[in-house]
Amino acid sequence: MLSLRSSTLPRFARTFTSSAARFVAVGDKIPSATLFEGSPGNDVNLADEAKSGSSIIVGIPGAFSPACLASHVPGYLKHLAAFKEKGIDSVYVVGVNDAFVMKAWGESIDNAGSVRFLADPKGEFSDAWDVLFDAAKFFGNARSKRYAVVTKDGKVTQTFVEPDNVSVEVSAAEAVLKSL
Repeated sequence: MLSLRSSTLPRFARTFTSSAARFVAVGDKIPSATLFEGSPGNDVNLADEAKSGSSIIVGIPGAFSPACLASHVPGYLKHLAAFKEKGIDSVYVVGVNDAFVMKAWGESIDNAGSVRFLADPKGEFSDAWDVLFDAAKFFGNARSKRYAVVTKDGKVTQTFVEPDNVSVEVSAAEAVLKSL
């Protein structure tokens, strides 16, 4: 006789959900994930760095990629003084790249060092905010959606996540500046 004991039944079942992805949201805390600045030996916890004051965290799909290099991050550099006038203390650029690439890219476009370029090599920071997407076709791995997040005292106050992952409209410096 066949017996269906509970130990022979699957413990987990897959379920279907039709809810939209959550993404980073107003009220979220800055993730306490290890990022790197300049080298793999220089770890940075952005949650600690931005626990007081106001900051903007800019997510990019890839350092040196055309839109990141030509308009997205340069827009933040161009309007840095205007952001400061609106009360923004710091601007951070986070990319799913290694620390050496982020350092080289930052130095190539921001010789003044006014913006901090942080590497999220394993995508842990980006994953915590649910802003990773499959970019294997273009970059070889998962990458961050293009976004900008305004924070105050370690919590998200505004989000600007590109609906198609990579455009530079919603998260453009000019759009963020107008909202402040």
